[in-house]
Amino acid sequence: MAEKFLYETLDSASELGFLKKEIPVYLKENLNPRFELRPYQKEAFEGFFYCLDHDFPDKEWPLQFLFNMATGSGKTLIMAGLILYLYERGYRNFLFFVNSTNIIEKTRDNFLNPLSSKFLFSENIRFGTKRVSVTSVANFEGINENDINICFTTIQKLHSDLTTEKENAITYDDFKDKRIVLLSDEAHHMNTRTKAQVEMLESWENTVERIFQQNEDNLLLEFTATLDYTNAYIADKYKNKVLYRYDLRQFRDDKYSKDVYIVQADFDEKDRIVQALILSQYKQEVAAKHRINLKPVILFKAQRTIAQSQENKANFHRLIDALSEDVIKQIRDKSDLALVERAFCFFDENHITAGQLAERLRREFDESRCISVNEEKEKENQQILLNTLEEKDNRIRAIFAVQKLNEGWDVLNLFDIVRCYTVRDSKAGKPGKTTMAEAQLIGRGARYFPFTTSEHKDRFQRKYDNNLEHEMRVLEELHYHSINDSRYISELRTALIKEGMLDEREITRELKLKEAFKETNFFKSGLIYLNERVRNRNESVRSFSDIGVTKKNYEYTLASGRGVADALLTGDGDYKAIVESGRRDIKVKEMPRHIVYNAIARQPFFTFQSIHRYFPHISSMREFIESDNYLGGLEITFQSRVSEIYLLSNKTQLEGLSGLLEQIEAELRKNTTEYIGTERFKLKPVCSVFTDKVLKLVEGSERAQGDEQFVEDKEWYVFNANYGTSEEKAFVRMLERQVDTLKKQYDGIYLIRNEGHFKIYSFSDGQGFEPDFVLFLREKNGEMLTYQIFVEPKGKHLKEHDKWKQDFLREITEKFKGRTLEFKTESKTQKHRLVGVPFYNNEDENKFKQSLFAVVGN
Repeated sequence: MAEKFLYETLDSASELGFLKKEIPVYLKENLNPRFELRPYQKEAFEGFFYCLDHDFPDKEWPLQFLFNMATGSGKTLIMAGLILYLYERGYRNFLFFVNSTNIIEKTRDNFLNPLSSKFLFSENIRFGTKRVSVTSVANFEGINENDINICFTTIQKLHSDLTTEKENAITYDDFKDKRIVLLSDEAHHMNTRTKAQVEMLESWENTVERIFQQNEDNLLLEFTATLDYTNAYIADKYKNKVLYRYDLRQFRDDKYSKDVYIVQADFDEKDRIVQALILSQYKQEVAAKHRINLKPVILFKAQRTIAQSQENKANFHRLIDALSEDVIKQIRDKSDLALVERAFCFFDENHITAGQLAERLRREFDESRCISVNEEKEKENQQILLNTLEEKDNRIRAIFAVQKLNEGWDVLNLFDIVRCYTVRDSKAGKPGKTTMAEAQLIGRGARYFPFTTSEHKDRFQRKYDNNLEHEMRVLEELHYHSINDSRYISELRTALIKEGMLDEREITRELKLKEAFKETNFFKSGLIYLNERVRNRNESVRSFSDIGVTKKNYEYTLASGRGVADALLTGDGDYKAIVESGRRDIKVKEMPRHIVYNAIARQPFFTFQSIHRYFPHISSMREFIESDNYLGGLEITFQSRVSEIYLLSNKTQLEGLSGLLEQIEAELRKNTTEYIGTERFKLKPVCSVFTDKVLKLVEGSERAQGDEQFVEDKEWYVFNANYGTSEEKAFVRMLERQVDTLKKQYDGIYLIRNEGHFKIYSFSDGQGFEPDFVLFLREKNGEMLTYQIFVEPKGKHLKEHDKWKQDFLREITEKFKGRTLEFKTESKTQKHRLVGVPFYNNEDENKFKQSLFAVVGN
């Protein structure tokens, strides 16, 4: 039997309940509250806490641990938490090193800059009554013992400083009398000696090893998404050090990443790019419709050289400048991709014409919104833009690169990658280095863009794996645009499976209605009552404030093109910029009318029809512009040099007003509840609602086993299988034990599993809900009364999360208590009674049965 890795031993200990499950309060409170710890991150902490204080096989001092965690899983947040935990344990000095300057600057910002959206600590770090600062230091001499002191460096610089004789340079002796926590990011770069199987005393790895061995209380904590477990030497070295493993496959399976799709087309490069732009804009429009602030980014990948990337960028700008309505229509006519067809259907439904789409693309992908990151200097200059791509004030939509972004790039809103070349580098049918690098890049781009909906409150996980046709599903997909080359696609798929971004375990299963059921009168003429989601008419809205549009002035800063006039060096060594500036507030209703109308005309959203939908009591565009309840009550604050602020050009006022209108549009989309659920339930034929389906499942999962043999001879179960959860299967088995009792009162019993066949909608806000089952019971007394019962099996751990569904089911029962819905034909009258029963839970089975029979009798 092979010796276990440390993480495997810890997994076993966790299952037996030996690991402490509590995260210290000070750790949680001193992390930024924006970043709620995920279950797997808590498991990583629990393993570390245990190993720090308990024995485990082959434990060695100083302690060295490795966290093998997927790209995008929050390794840096784990680092921040470990720093807090070890500070409380008496550690003050932390040496962070990595092989890339880019990662150093990004991590420094995440650890030190409270204004960064990715700042990891709380605004005020406190241990008891003591306030603690995080300080960047060059070395550990003369440091403040109350601070968290972090030295940020590259491994190259650290190695150079320690192996080259320099005056006042850091030496190994400097580490002897201090307890140091070494934090190694992208740690796979440190294994040069192990991979080469040679003693390289001056290698990077040896440099770190010598620092590490200076003090038995030191800690070396390594982090990487990449560890070659097939390399015998690396496996032997890390067998007792890999504390936690959470690879990209598990990350994807747990729904924390986007799903990757290869978009292959028989187009030339120009048309492939236009198609990618259309899909990118489609994602932005879908997000805006659902009140999600998203600016999707496209990466244009060159093959090898900077010159190729520069040529790609120049060609792209020429393409954008020439983009027209006809070009959009040509793509619509030529493309046979279902995704592209869905995009154009969406544009049609939302009244976005080909001309408007071309105009938006020209604006969105203007040269000012595109950056190139090929040379290291270029990359450093663009670092702020690259690390803040998700921010509202970051306008970048397109990035042109070769290899510079393959590591250390954290981006959530990358939704498309365009491969701007056609060559392959495979050997003997196996993916070459280029293809493997492409797969790794796709893995970096597949980080999930967080959002919530009225139905789904978990920001960080995919929501539509079981509803692939949902409009918002496209916000959970990364599209890799390539030529239609079957050999290349096969090689790329192989590489993606190896990286964990595609799952070779995915299987398909046919869900079919039983032939005997399809011959029944119930299937042929039976009915199901369902309500609808309808648009909220906003009848109570009579002003911007009623719908949540901010009354705060919109600020517009003029681009003067001038630099800082002067600077003074203060006594403490800080530079103070001296800029003479002014501010001027202008009410919209006081601006020249032609400018206002021009600005509105440039925004396709602000048609009278659209405005009237949000504000049904408005009578004219003039009222919208002049009334204090609407645009007339808002102001724009222009900011520039005093000499310019009172000489605002028409163009400047137009740009300021356009910015205000864009802000109003975003707020209207965000704050409006577009839909409600109707209280009237309409009839639909059973035969049109319930159909055969092909399901995508994971081999070996609880859903993959369909209980076919159990349901095969159950005439009341209408499908050939039950591809449900264990809780759902338990419900069907429970019902089977009640059928004989039910048959005493009912002669038509049909249980139908809902695999996305229908939704019902919450009365209050139109949230969609797919009950797992609907049970039909027809009475024997000749009244033709059929009970239609919505059933939702739910594990206890999900009951609170989905409480709104149970409330809705209760509302249905209360609303139709004692009421019978009738449908009359020439020959008969069908009567229905709608019921929503409480959640079924296997552990509370008797409680559910009592609720069911209280409604339908016994």
